[in-house]
Order: sequence, then structure tokens, then C-alpha cells
Amino acid sequence: MNRANEPSITLCPLCDRPLVPGPSVNLHHLVPRTYKGTETVGMHQICHAKIHSVLSEKELYLHYHTIDRLRSHPEIARFIKWIARKPPTFMARHRGSRR
Repeated sequence: MNRANEPSITLCPLCDRPLVPGPSVNLHHLVPRTYKGTETVGMHQICHAKIHSVLSEKELYLHYHTIDRLRSHPEIARFIKWIARKPPTFMARHRGSRR
């Protein structure tokens, strides 16, 4: 099988599931815009919502401004394990408070 002509699949940097263009994909500023961040990464809407339901903008700015650091947060790590079994376009609301 020749895979050279197959389109590449973009994966969510947080959960590693395929990104399907459309409403299930958002852009996340690694450093929040309120702290003059400009670099963005595409990720699932549900992954983006989870980040902002768990972490404040100040926490994102000071400690969780890389994908590796986001993945190291215990609550985000539990979420990643849970979401791994869901289809790429799965969307749900999150409960949780910012600390």
C-alpha cells in the first residue's frame, strides 16, 4: 500500500485524537491573549474547554503554557485518559471550577 499520496491526519496536541475540521475544533492560545500571547494550536473544542474549566489564565501564563505542561496537570491527565475512548467529534459540557 502506498501511503505517500494519502492525506496526513492532524492530531489534537492534547489528546492525540484526529482533528476533524468544523465545530469540534478550536484554537488555543498557549499564553493567554490577556498576557499578550500570540501562538495558537488547533485542538478539540472539548479539550480546549477542559483546559479553561480547570486552569485560570494566570495559571496558564505562569505554569501551563506548553502542551507537555498541560498534559502533566493531574486533572487534565485524567481527562485525556477518559476522552481517548470518544470519537473525534465528541462534544460535551464540562463542570469544574477554576482555581
